[in-house]
Amino acid sequence: MQDGGEVLFLDGVGEVVITVGRNGLSVQPLHPELVSSSWSSITLQPKLDIKIKFSDVYAIEMLDKGPICGPWRTAIQGKKNIEMHRFVVHGITRRRKHPSPWVPCEYIFGHKDLKICKDWFERLILCINNEGVRPKNLMVFVHPLCGKGRGVRNWETVSPLFVRAKIKTKVIVTERAGHAYDTLSSLSDIELKAFDGVVAVGGDGLFNEILNGILSSRHKVSYPPTPEGFGYVGSNDNCEEQTRNWINSSIPTPDSGNAMFPGNSSKCDDQEPHLSTSHPTGLEIPSSNSTKEPCIGDQDNLVAFPNDWFRLGIIPSGSTDAIVLSTTGERDPVTSALLIILGRKVSLDIAQVVRWKSSPTAKVLPTVRYAASFAGYGFYGEVIRESEKYRWMGPARYDFSGTMVFLKHRSYEAKVAFLETPYTHSLTASAEDDITGAQPLQSRWKKPRKVIFRTNCSVCKEASTSRQNSEDVSENSRTLCENQKWVWSEGRFLSVGAAIISCRNERAPDGLVADAHLSDGFLHLLLIRDCPLPLYLWHLTQFTKKGLDPLSFKFVEHHKTPAFTFISSHDESVWNLDGEMFQASEVSVQACQGLVNLFASGPEV
Repeated sequence: MQDGGEVLFLDGVGEVVITVGRNGLSVQPLHPELVSSSWSSITLQPKLDIKIKFSDVYAIEMLDKGPICGPWRTAIQGKKNIEMHRFVVHGITRRRKHPSPWVPCEYIFGHKDLKICKDWFERLILCINNEGVRPKNLMVFVHPLCGKGRGVRNWETVSPLFVRAKIKTKVIVTERAGHAYDTLSSLSDIELKAFDGVVAVGGDGLFNEILNGILSSRHKVSYPPTPEGFGYVGSNDNCEEQTRNWINSSIPTPDSGNAMFPGNSSKCDDQEPHLSTSHPTGLEIPSSNSTKEPCIGDQDNLVAFPNDWFRLGIIPSGSTDAIVLSTTGERDPVTSALLIILGRKVSLDIAQVVRWKSSPTAKVLPTVRYAASFAGYGFYGEVIRESEKYRWMGPARYDFSGTMVFLKHRSYEAKVAFLETPYTHSLTASAEDDITGAQPLQSRWKKPRKVIFRTNCSVCKEASTSRQNSEDVSENSRTLCENQKWVWSEGRFLSVGAAIISCRNERAPDGLVADAHLSDGFLHLLLIRDCPLPLYLWHLTQFTKKGLDPLSFKFVEHHKTPAFTFISSHDESVWNLDGEMFQASEVSVQACQGLVNLFASGPEV
């Protein structure tokens, strides 16, 4: 329903009729014949009748009395401008030739009567507040060294948007590796609930640290399922015991060294100092009576995942920013900031990685880590380890390290078991024409049509609805083994990777798996068997251009699965978890469907 409308003045346009509808504000010029091209410069759209959606308005402000400019000529006796009381509607638009990134725009309205201006201001504020899902209080971690200071510069660019939107931000500039992890893992649930979310101003590595800090003691779920014969009967023990194992084995102590963030150097471009277990100080938590742990029985104060209210955000400032590119389609700090302010939300699958052994001879001591984009072994892990030697090169170290590791052309003996799904047969390479001597498990069926993740993705919505209709998500997770069978694959592999999302980046515009979705509950397991060097190079180059299919090679196995297990006899087995090193020779991994919410809406193109 709309009101009868009222005549106000719009800066750059003149007199307009403004009406409020259910979802937005309609603006129509009274004298369109007088409107100059300046109108399109305001809205970035060449049309006169517009609707400003409330969902696209990130702030409304009262301004001091000042000039309203417009094509007055005959409208106001030839005056170029006139002093009026004013308010401004801060909205977003998209570039004319490209639907993204988002661009802030202003609509300055005026009237000679101050009361009318204030009435409209208060009315529109109520309309915006009724949106209901926008954050009010955020904790922000800024990485000062990523991209040679890009994190600090990007926060300085977008922080005025948060101030304008009246969002409180507790800003912490990280001082060392693990600073964000220590801060978040030491917060009580009561303290964490004071915030609507946590934002990383940095790269995928900082986001991974935040993710693990939040989930470390709050995600209580069974370990990933393991196949019979893997040897770890306790992989499905009760959650409380697993939580104790996680806390005891995952949080470093002064004597344990840097288990979570190995290989760090304090004098590198993209790196922070060594991990410390000292707790942060000076946190301003809006809860004076909070304690470390909520009282027994006070379930309202507990923070569990998944939930509907808490969200994570990223303002891209890293070397690859694969998570942002996969979830927004753009590597633009302003677009990401506006998505956070407007409270956009998508659910995100998270991979739970349990390390059973760090090396073949090590004792079994489960250690849990979480990854949001990718977990990779072999080539992927070696590139991360090699790049640690060349941090002084900045982001170029990844290209250099990748070349060095590629030329070594090392393969690794390993065994992989994964839970079979109906997708397995259609994604696996053919055995008949295999020129490498590998024996893939299944014959190729006709590939299903790829459905790429986009805004309002039907695949993720359907999966989310199915998950919400389930009575007991954890029980479903524990019975994966009973409902599906394990399939083993073994031999020599150049790499083993699990993509949780598409992993788009500037070097791989379609990502590692173009049709991976954010919250369908599946991992995309990529097994790259040993093959001649030229063929492997051909495979890698296919990632660099849009529309190609790097997974169609005969030495590539692609399995869509909810869980897998990996065993290697290599003494220095290294995994790449969201760009962070993790030494492990035996792991089990499962997709935790929709475990966290992200301030994002999906790529629009």
